[in-house]
Amino acid sequence: MKAKSSKRKLALLAIDVLIFMSAYYVMAIVDSKIYNIFSRYYYIKLTSYAITLFFVRMLFQVYRSIWRYANYATYSKLIVADAISVITFFILGKIFPILGFPTESLVIFTTVNALATLCFRFIYQMAYAYYKRKIDEQNDNADSKLNKINIAVVGAGNVGASLVETLQRNPKAHYNPYCFIDSDETKVGNMIGGILVYHDDDKIVDILKTMPVQEIIIAIADLDSEQKLKLYSKYKQTNCKVKIYDYPTAESLNIKGRIREFKIEDLLFRKTLKFNTQVAKSFYNGKVVMVTGGGGSIGSEVCRQVAKQKPAKLVILDIYENNAYEIQQELIRKYKDTLNLEVYIASVRDSKRLDEIFSKVKPNIVFHAAAHKHVPLMENNSSEAIKNNVFGTYNTANMAEKYGAQNFLLISTDKAVNPTNIMGASKRLCEMIIQCRTESLTKFTAVRFGNVLGSNGSVIPLFKRQIENGGPITITDKRIIRYFMTIPEATQLVLEAGAMAKNGELFVLDMGSPVKILDLAENMIRLSGLVPYEDIDIVEVGLRPGEKLYEELLMDSEELDKTENEMIFIERDKPYTRKEIEEKLDVLKDALEKGDNKDIKQALKQTVPTYISSKKANTKLDEIIKEEMALTSIDSKTGEKKTS
Repeated sequence: MKAKSSKRKLALLAIDVLIFMSAYYVMAIVDSKIYNIFSRYYYIKLTSYAITLFFVRMLFQVYRSIWRYANYATYSKLIVADAISVITFFILGKIFPILGFPTESLVIFTTVNALATLCFRFIYQMAYAYYKRKIDEQNDNADSKLNKINIAVVGAGNVGASLVETLQRNPKAHYNPYCFIDSDETKVGNMIGGILVYHDDDKIVDILKTMPVQEIIIAIADLDSEQKLKLYSKYKQTNCKVKIYDYPTAESLNIKGRIREFKIEDLLFRKTLKFNTQVAKSFYNGKVVMVTGGGGSIGSEVCRQVAKQKPAKLVILDIYENNAYEIQQELIRKYKDTLNLEVYIASVRDSKRLDEIFSKVKPNIVFHAAAHKHVPLMENNSSEAIKNNVFGTYNTANMAEKYGAQNFLLISTDKAVNPTNIMGASKRLCEMIIQCRTESLTKFTAVRFGNVLGSNGSVIPLFKRQIENGGPITITDKRIIRYFMTIPEATQLVLEAGAMAKNGELFVLDMGSPVKILDLAENMIRLSGLVPYEDIDIVEVGLRPGEKLYEELLMDSEELDKTENEMIFIERDKPYTRKEIEEKLDVLKDALEKGDNKDIKQALKQTVPTYISSKKANTKLDEIIKEEMALTSIDSKTGEKKTS
């Protein structure tokens, strides 16, 4: 492959030399006085300029480009390189008069040469595309031709035009651009790349129904979720598949654009949050990082992100061997021997086993993601929530201190705020355990966020299964709202908070507006190409024990401090002392010995002052929903936003 590439570069260089010489001889015919081929200095000047020109082109890696796939950036690179060569040779002419060209003549000659070179490249590119298209047409049988899908591209701007150009250049592309759709009236009726632009108006849905179009691709930059939902709902009325084009951005130049199905994340009612990860990039480099619960949804993503930062060692600790094995194999496949990776199967309940692992590993940074998180299950298995969440956190924090960890970061939940269930109360205790260690040499931090889309046990997989089974979708209460974030969002928050932590902080993400679970269910039905309440019904089954109408991220008694990241805040509640925490843990130990669910629940109410009944919380929160939160819902058929 390298030999073939070298031959291609040499051939292209030889052609450019011929173009250079030809351009000079043409200029000599036009003006023999300036471009005198009989001058004694002719060969010195011409050779010197050729060396300068081609040297600069090589510096700009012009000959590394595959010109049959060239775009405006590739052509621009050649133009810039030639412009710099003119300046360079002009300076050389001032230093060495023998090389001097009149400035105007030098610029004219370089322009002629550059235009000739660009024309050759363009003709070659078009000829290659034509040749490949003809070959492809000859090789195609009748069946393969039928597999070509006509598409309408919504967005005739740079993104849409780039997509169409890419598809047109690729003779084996599965898609055939049929038309553009755009709201810019100056483009309507005109053609881009030979494709007609139609007006994005009220009639376009009916017009598309008459066209031989099978799919509609949304190709518009910087759409927020509400705009995506509106476009998706509108064009879904054509009965065509509606997809979205992910285009390469300045932040992801190495990622190719791709056409994909809409995901529920696209239709969340807020913009996807972005973080400044510069803070975190160098923090984890060269460190020994341990992730407990490293095989879980959040834990495994933390492992992926930490692995990118080139840690000295990444340690995965999990009690569930299947999950641990999966993330281990994924990281081995991706990083091979470049990542120092160790995996331990262990429970955070087992302090002796933790001691063995910590004494061997001596981590610099510990991410504590191991926890029981299912609210209904923990209501009936409260002893397991206390053992795993509370005492598991206590054990892991003790080991981090004992073996001199630099940072310890607890992954918490919005259910810890004014908890109404066993799981939430246990996580609030975990936060209290972390916050009491303000004098420790280890920096203890907690990060609190809402529900994670696509995580194990989340509502998304449940709704998907119910839709696949023909419905109905079951929701506990149509008034329920939740804060949502994607797994990458949650992980970026965790990594950034860990890097900026000092000690005892509780970090909270500004997650924007919450999402109605009812809207989520309706949108998932639409994404499946079905109509809510017609094809798939949505049934209310009643709140589960300990379930809130909506979760909170902040505690009333706490103060909020800003951080360098405008979307991350620090809650500063007055922490308990270590002695007070030990006393609370003793109360829980006594309740565990009795083993009765009621005793454990009573002990939690005694140790977590903000723990209240779900009935009391929902009565209060229902009033807040009605009075203070201007919630919106979506019309089941049109997808239009309407006030509740």
